[in-house]
Amino acid sequence: MNALGIILAGGKNKNLGMLTKLRATSAVPVGSCYRAIDFPLSNMTNSGIGKVAVMTQYNSRSLNDHLSSSKWWDMGRKNGGLFVFTPFLSNDSTQMFRGTADAIYQNLTFLRRSKEKYVVISSGDCVYKMDYNDMLAHHIKTEAEITIAYRHVPDDDIKKYGVMTLDENERLIDIEEKPLEPQSQFASIGVYIIERKLLITMMKEIADDGRYDLVRDLFSRYRKKLKIYGYKFDGYWRNLGSLRSYFTCNMEFLQKEVRDTFILNAPHIHTKPKDEPPAKFNSGASITNCLVGGGTILDGDAFRSIIFRNVYVGENSNVRNCIIMEGTRVENNCTVEYAILDKDVILLDGAEIIGTPDNIRIVEKGSVVAGS
Repeated sequence: MNALGIILAGGKNKNLGMLTKLRATSAVPVGSCYRAIDFPLSNMTNSGIGKVAVMTQYNSRSLNDHLSSSKWWDMGRKNGGLFVFTPFLSNDSTQMFRGTADAIYQNLTFLRRSKEKYVVISSGDCVYKMDYNDMLAHHIKTEAEITIAYRHVPDDDIKKYGVMTLDENERLIDIEEKPLEPQSQFASIGVYIIERKLLITMMKEIADDGRYDLVRDLFSRYRKKLKIYGYKFDGYWRNLGSLRSYFTCNMEFLQKEVRDTFILNAPHIHTKPKDEPPAKFNSGASITNCLVGGGTILDGDAFRSIIFRNVYVGENSNVRNCIIMEGTRVENNCTVEYAILDKDVILLDGAEIIGTPDNIRIVEKGSVVAGS
């Protein structure tokens, strides 16, 4: 594929509460073994893109650690490979990334030194599988200057996204970020294709005007000047921008068709392996409809839950409708329902963490919860 990739992973997101207190949204754990960034990054390499820039900013330590060995995504190569860019601070410039367009603008040298004709841009906080070759073919067929991937979203959720209005040929008429009164049910999914030279030109132009956002300052402002088209994507896609969407996305991995899409069916989603031993279910355990990571030992009961690696659930403990992250210990006689236990949490004997479908409880990373 004659394209390079850019993954925008630098935004600050307070909607996930304590889950993004110490990590970027792109680094949140998903589906018992993945991080959010694994999905767009795997889509890049599975589509034949051999050069990818990840642009990160807030709480990036966990994300940088995850990306430290690029070989797992077939990015350990002489030509191309994986590049991680943070804001460039110097005596002359102390600016952090002021928006998605500014993140690209501050790294124009990367684009200038590249030779690929096209650029595929993706957000880093969405779970989906896409062959970008199909989108590029659509881009070329329509003779578009910019192509934006979109999908149909129900009325109740459409206000959370960038809403696109298209004509009968899928040319963009308007795009509005999180409108109060949406004019359509077509939501941008945060995937774009544009020619590299045009992207350089446009980033310089809007930066000179003091503008920093791709959607508001490029797509919306230039929608009549540039040929911007939509590309409809009908596959599985979830944005992890809120606690509710994060919890729902993980729970959907318990559905066979969703699980098979990412885990069983090629091309696969790649991640950094941890080389743990298989999960162990002891004789007193009862496991129903769960995904369980390596190194986990279960002596208690688990129902409809996502359990990551190196978790322990003790005797007579009951975990239901939960996300239990790496290194967490649930000791004996505990009850955990509708909860997210972050990494390295310890629930002492008899502890109870009980939420509801409308009020998911979160226990902060490293917390120790005493029993009753």
